[in-house]
Amino acid sequence: MLTLLKAPPFATVQDRGREGQRSAGVPPSGAMDRRALETGNVLVGNPLDSAGLEWALGGGAVRFERESVFALTGAHARATLDGTPMAPWRSQRARAGAVLHIAAPDRGRFLYLSVAGGIAVPEVLHSRATYLTASLGGLEGRRLRTDDSLPLGDPPRQSPPAGFGVEPPDDSGELRVLLGPQADLFPEKAWARFLTQPYTVTNASDRMGYRLAGPALTAQGPASLPSEAACPGAIQVPDGGTPIVLMPDGPTVGGYPKLAVVIGPDLGRLAQKNPGEEVRFRRVSVEEAEAAYRRGIEELRALERLSAAVENHE
Repeated sequence: MLTLLKAPPFATVQDRGREGQRSAGVPPSGAMDRRALETGNVLVGNPLDSAGLEWALGGGAVRFERESVFALTGAHARATLDGTPMAPWRSQRARAGAVLHIAAPDRGRFLYLSVAGGIAVPEVLHSRATYLTASLGGLEGRRLRTDDSLPLGDPPRQSPPAGFGVEPPDDSGELRVLLGPQADLFPEKAWARFLTQPYTVTNASDRMGYRLAGPALTAQGPASLPSEAACPGAIQVPDGGTPIVLMPDGPTVGGYPKLAVVIGPDLGRLAQKNPGEEVRFRRVSVEEAEAAYRRGIEELRALERLSAAVENHE
């Protein structure tokens, strides 16, 4: 069991998200920075699809009710276990009754707490991810509160030793995009603005979508089209030309022209941007996007192999 002694302003249970439900109007949800959660799961010996805590907007504290292996990934925040500073992106061990204090993130936006065994709330539509809009999944479909208790699954037989980990990823650099389904509705000057000028993440950004401030992008023809399927990463351009990047809780359909799509490996990098931070975009080919996706999978597999080797050596 894991007890929230003090919940941050925003915390939910998330996993990799639910698949196969978009035709019913249910978005995937899941971790905003999926790679960070997956890495945390590897560091504690969990399967990649195990659920953890997604934590944002402030500090708080949790108590481990059993001896546990845990890891903090994603946004950087000062953390202490019974007063001892904890390094992020490293496997850590906590005794039963130990208290983990986490400060407000000072770099990045979403922090992940992964615990050996995973958060074992009931699955809904084959996932434990929280979809707040429909009160679906997670703990009663809601944000976590102070004094909430979360069940933990059975821990793996072996976990990496304390201190096993990786260096935090470099989240700088341009965000790679593919052509969107209505890319041809945008003239060359709109594309030139989009690919050469910086955009800023605005306060109107959440798990549904990130609204960006910057040069207006105007499509040729109507700004509203017949609704069609939409996916996380799609960059919609409504009236006014202000782009909105759909995130994991975003709508499954939409009628605004979609200029481009942020590739999956880069969507978590965008998610970690706070309001006021700048982003830039770079167009890539489908082949480049597929190569980046495969590279990410292989890096996780390599980390899993290293973790298993370290466990066996120990």
